[in-house]
Amino acid sequence: MKELKRFCSFFIVLVLFISCDKTTDFYTIQGEAQGSTYSIKYISTEEKVTKNQIDSLLTAFDLSLSTYRSDSKISKINAGDSTVVIDDFFIETFQLSNQIYNETNGFFDPTIGVLVNAYGFGPNKKHQDLTPKQVDSLLQFVGFDKIKLNENKTISKKYNEMFIDFNAIAQGYSVDVVVNYLMSKGIENAIVEIGGELFALGKNTINNKNWVVGIDDPLQKPEERTLIAKVNLENLGMATSGNYRKVMIDEKTGEKFVHIINPKTGLAQKNNVLSATVLSKSSGLSDGYATAFMLMSLEESKLFLQKHPELYVMLLYSDSNHKMQQFITENFKQLIKE
Repeated sequence: MKELKRFCSFFIVLVLFISCDKTTDFYTIQGEAQGSTYSIKYISTEEKVTKNQIDSLLTAFDLSLSTYRSDSKISKINAGDSTVVIDDFFIETFQLSNQIYNETNGFFDPTIGVLVNAYGFGPNKKHQDLTPKQVDSLLQFVGFDKIKLNENKTISKKYNEMFIDFNAIAQGYSVDVVVNYLMSKGIENAIVEIGGELFALGKNTINNKNWVVGIDDPLQKPEERTLIAKVNLENLGMATSGNYRKVMIDEKTGEKFVHIINPKTGLAQKNNVLSATVLSKSSGLSDGYATAFMLMSLEESKLFLQKHPELYVMLLYSDSNHKMQQFITENFKQLIKE
């Protein structure tokens, strides 16, 4: 599922004026992590967090949850080691995933990794088409309810072939990890972005305004920078799922769609939902729900959101005339910057 978001990007609109208060300033930390980049801007009277500290934190995170590292805890578990004792990063991600799995009736499912790998969208990147018989044989290894977090902090899998892939939520949760670290250092106002997922902590107090974030147009060309909207954020996590650079257009009909792997059917299928942007109390939750909305139909998402008013959501979709339309929850509309 994570491939849906690899092309997602945000433009963080931060107009930085020189403050009259010389004792308070912006501090910026940037680097590489999780096959992408990260950017942190925090407001303080002194440097409270260094790049080395953030890099060490994110390395520890990868050693727990990265399927792209053979020495990570999750890779060892996927390889069949049932003795691995997991850490708090893994436990929290497991619990968040279990919550979203249950609430979305299985549309969000980290055990879809076995299908992701088989189609060639995982670490091996060897794309192939699967026959119906192959799909059916792999579906028995899909289902988050088939894995268990034990009291001794080990993981049990119903089938050894099962492959756990938290990539559809881990990047968002890593943002929460960094935010919690900043808060532990006494930082109250910051914006943290990792690979496109972000959290706006407090406000931009130097310019006396909320943090402002832009949402990309999924139909723009790679060289373009077109925004659908700008939103004001304060103490909210934000994530967008959407194959921004690979929205497909049928040459005969003009239909716009993305390809997704449905964890219920195991099939790579079309969906006219082109992107899903979710705001919530944590970037991890936003990340997971955004993935689920890319798998649900538009009507399923609307019904789901009626029961979850705590989520702020913008869905971009292609209508019957192949024109891009927007579905925006009322609470999200209130955050849009005019």
